[in-house]
Amino acid sequence: QVQLVESGGGLVQPGGSLRLSCDASGISLRINTMGWYRQAPGQQRELVAGSSTGGSTNYADSVKGRFTISRDNAKNTVSLQMNSLKPEDTAVYYCNVRTLTRTYWGQGTQVTVSS
Repeated sequence: QVQLVESGGGLVQPGGSLRLSCDASGISLRINTMGWYRQAPGQQRELVAGSSTGGSTNYADSVKGRFTISRDNAKNTVSLQMNSLKPEDTAVYYCNVRTLTRTYWGQGTQVTVSS
């Protein structure tokens, strides 16, 4: 059974930091990419950051310089360090894992940036 478990969400003040983590289990095929998406109320789900097995990374323009994605291939985990958080970062964040044939999603973790 495939499971993606996210943790680390919560409430933080503007300018603060949070670290999200995702633990993936039950995936037998090679994982091509791991990453994070987010969806705010009334908005489309968007890619925040992604990481390939070979180490390449990409980020949404809105988070470049503030967020850092990291991956542990041996443990099948991916993390997102979020610094200098802004109110517009408020959203549900979803872990995403892609193999050659399938895409998997976590259930999401809420991040709220507010005074």
